[in-house]
Amino acid sequence: MVDIINQIINSTVEIIKNTGPLAGFLIIILESIIPVLPLAVFIALNNMVFGPLLGFVISWLATIIGCMIAFYAFRLGFSKILYRNIRIDGKAQQIIKFINKISFTQLTLLTALPFAPAFLINISAGLANISARRFLLSILIGKLSIVYFWGYIGTSFLESVSNPKIIIQIAIILGITYIISLLVQKYFNKEEGNKWNI
Repeated sequence: MVDIINQIINSTVEIIKNTGPLAGFLIIILESIIPVLPLAVFIALNNMVFGPLLGFVISWLATIIGCMIAFYAFRLGFSKILYRNIRIDGKAQQIIKFINKISFTQLTLLTALPFAPAFLINISAGLANISARRFLLSILIGKLSIVYFWGYIGTSFLESVSNPKIIIQIAIILGITYIISLLVQKYFNKEEGNKWNI
């Protein structure tokens, strides 16, 4: 099983190497628009192929562009074309109200949480009264930590897929980060009087 995973990783790395930075750029943009794709894996692959610095820059810029595409898709009414199966349910409505009330610092922190529903935040911000400039500035700052975090976690996992100690360490880091995300969420809920769940 480990050999198969390593073969898949190596094959994917070779494909990205052969197609260049544009491929690494596009897969991150796609992930920001299509939330079921694995962001951590794509960021890790960029780091492995292009190195930690260039891989980080590619992933960060692509994440920003992907978030803004989702934002404008709903802001400008293109959502029916791009997201025919997306419904704006009660949870999204709560996040829209939440985003309308929070400060720039809180919005930036929210976009920086690894386990926050990033895609839902993007579309909710597009439907909220928040300005595009404010949203852009918040994700420019917030996504720095997301890209670094998932880059570290993803690269460590892909490079040590057969090492149980590394996998356990990653699981512990993810668990701690998830708890921190929940604590921040509860703080926001208490301060703003909202009850939406990440």
